[in-house]
Amino acid sequence: MAPVPTPSAEPDDDLDSYVGLDARTAQERARGRGWSTVRTLPTGAIITMEYLRGRINFEVADDTVKRCWKG
Repeated sequence: MAPVPTPSAEPDDDLDSYVGLDARTAQERARGRGWSTVRTLPTGAIITMEYLRGRINFEVADDTVKRCWKG
């Protein structure tokens, strides 16, 4: 029987530290801290709510991160 895969660990990161950054800086910082997927969304975007381990989401308005969450 094949072993059960172990999901990779998510970065231990302070998500609030991204709020207020410009979108490009936030994306670069997130990638540098080990997030495998960085998603930037406009305010009010309709998205699916599936959880994807290793993904960080930014809600961006006027090129500024307004909200950040993982998954």
